[in-house]
Amino acid sequence: MIRDALAGIDYWDDRIKKDCLRLEKRSAMLFAESKNPEYDPQFTFDISKDILRLIFRNYSRGNHVSKLKDLYPMLLDMWELSDRLSAEVCAKHNLKVCRSWIFSLSVLNHYNWCFWLVGLALALDIADEQWQRLLVLIGGEGEDALLDRIISSRQSDRKIGTQLLHPKPYACLLKAINAPEEQQAVLLRDFVDHWYAELKRKGKDELWWYIYGDPEKHPLEKGSYFGRWCIEAVAAVKAFGLDDSLCLGHQHYPGDLLRPDGPSTHPARPETKSKPGLLARLFGR
Repeated sequence: MIRDALAGIDYWDDRIKKDCLRLEKRSAMLFAESKNPEYDPQFTFDISKDILRLIFRNYSRGNHVSKLKDLYPMLLDMWELSDRLSAEVCAKHNLKVCRSWIFSLSVLNHYNWCFWLVGLALALDIADEQWQRLLVLIGGEGEDALLDRIISSRQSDRKIGTQLLHPKPYACLLKAINAPEEQQAVLLRDFVDHWYAELKRKGKDELWWYIYGDPEKHPLEKGSYFGRWCIEAVAAVKAFGLDDSLCLGHQHYPGDLLRPDGPSTHPARPETKSKPGLLARLFGR
């Protein structure tokens, strides 16, 4: 059953097939002699992003949640390799930065990336060894009141930050966590309702995935879209046992992550072809 509201079964089948072929090709390149060693740190980090994209596409298509867990260790492998290669390249060329990605929780792109990985780790109950590796990669202990709180649900000795690095949209989620139990369901739904719109940024601050699937800026035929899932809400529900009943069926809430054995929390969607992009609509195709 398709979980995503935007794309059809043909889109997901095609993209998952191409993602798997791309990962196979890129992984093989890692064992070959590099033609551009200076780019290898970014190349390997991009593979980790490809794996996350594939995880989300499998979820969006309606594949069983247990399948997602199998991809998680490879994602960690690629991020760790990217860090090692970055240290080597930077040392060799006396550079401070060897990748275009900014690895700081103060940057929304990285904060969102780390939050997603933590949320998936909690929902999928990854092994302790993988969890510890993830925390090393994320770092940033004591920097953010919300992410630290989420992590502390599994890592009790985590130092909790005193500030919220990205109030928009995350102040609403923190409010839901801190609210009396009888108010949490409504506040959580409010966060999910406004999550995508309040993540909007301009220019260099725009999230790397934000416009994917936009019919004018980045239509489906470009193949980048993997869904728009509010993993942050799932992370809070898993961590603190919040009532998510009002979120079930929401187009951005991946409730099946917390209910892997079903029934699905998403409305039944017919397995029809994907909606045509802007050019296709203009020319009647």
